[in-house]
Amino acid sequence: MFYDSKMYKNVTRLCAFLAIASVRRRRAGGRAWVWCAALYAALCTAAMAALPVHAQHAGIGNGATINNNTNGNASALERRVKAAFLYKFLGYAEFPPGAFFDGSSPVVIGVVGADDLAGELARAVAGRTVNNRPVVVRVLRDTDVQVPLHLLFVGGADPLRVGRMVRQASAAMLVVTECEDGLRQGSVINFRIIDERVRFDVSLDAAERNGIKLSSRLLTVANRVQKGVQ
Repeated sequence: MFYDSKMYKNVTRLCAFLAIASVRRRRAGGRAWVWCAALYAALCTAAMAALPVHAQHAGIGNGATINNNTNGNASALERRVKAAFLYKFLGYAEFPPGAFFDGSSPVVIGVVGADDLAGELARAVAGRTVNNRPVVVRVLRDTDVQVPLHLLFVGGADPLRVGRMVRQASAAMLVVTECEDGLRQGSVINFRIIDERVRFDVSLDAAERNGIKLSSRLLTVANRVQKGVQ
């Protein structure tokens, strides 16, 4: 899954693709590839919705590309895209029994080591729900990761620090990181920048260990799905 400067056009093309797919899927004899395209479109649309108005038009050129030469604009864009993805991940994750106190309990996202992203995420989820539950974003310090959460995002590129945070976290949560070898450090989902695009890898072992069931639709659009010792 990724975002780049051509995403706006890509979403439009995917809508047309899905219209054609709905006609052809009976002849093709299967729906898996149609669901893959549908989820791709949904995630791309979510990322677009999190961007400022000027970044949603094709005319912005390189301003929408994640590039280190854009004087901070790239970092802001990367945060917005990741924030949108974090929210969407929750819709494709099934948490273990007892993860919620009652039917009205909120979905709680904790963010450690990335205060700016936490701010973007809070704005992205404002007024939104996941399975009819409100979403709450909490900014955490390194010593707070054991508090009850449903999704924990550990920011930063230091794998030793990230690994320590992941090991300290409670078991029953969806842990997302953004460092090199994040999956090796124990996270369930790890963001990566590939060709200036935000993508993500998934560890099925970590998800199972944390009691999290991930939808096959999410796995279909992951950059890489890891199972077993790598």
